[in-house]
Amino acid sequence: MSINIKEGELILIDKELNWTSFDVVNKIRYAIKKKFDIKKIKVGHAGTLDPLATGLLIICCGKMTKSINNFSAMNKTYTGKITIGSTTPSYDLETKPNVHYPIDHIDERLILKTAKKFVGKIFQTPPMFSAIKKDGVRLYNLARQGKEIKIDKREVSIDSFEITSFNLPEISFNVTCSKGTYIRSLAHDFGKELKSGAHLSELRRIKIGDYSVKDSVKVMDFIREI
Repeated sequence: MSINIKEGELILIDKELNWTSFDVVNKIRYAIKKKFDIKKIKVGHAGTLDPLATGLLIICCGKMTKSINNFSAMNKTYTGKITIGSTTPSYDLETKPNVHYPIDHIDERLILKTAKKFVGKIFQTPPMFSAIKKDGVRLYNLARQGKEIKIDKREVSIDSFEITSFNLPEISFNVTCSKGTYIRSLAHDFGKELKSGAHLSELRRIKIGDYSVKDSVKVMDFIREI
């Protein structure tokens, strides 16, 4: 794999479980600096993936970092699983389920009907366990301190929200959405709309715009190949 340091490079990475997006950036930056014996190079990502999410991460190097905002603005497509009947403080499996709800009234018909309500422009509240800053402090740091603050709702756009399989209490889905959409919040709100509760139990990003995870490589494979 050849890297054009002078003109910049776009790298498609398939992020693995438990890596942060910054872990990926730092690992690639270090590998490029070592490989080409350079002291400094700009490296950044175009859209964060949570540690418990896997899939496509666009990494920009050198002059390509000037285009990060363009890539970040593209729609994203995800696959994943939602567990119905319990909620967690983080809206995913970073924290343990702390409240449980009945699911006896929930069937396939209700789930499909409810999913349709989330297609289009919707307002959602980002999770407390997120990287958004409040007065210069990341929300997840405040959440881990046990602090609760008011978070303003945001308008996002859900182009499609397809339920692909049912195995209650777990369902699988495919969603295409705008920049700024929190799939964890989508799962949480979905549970509320079902008159129950829910949390995100699995997430994988498969597309950013026309870029596909099928064309990506694992971090360590990239490092071995440059």
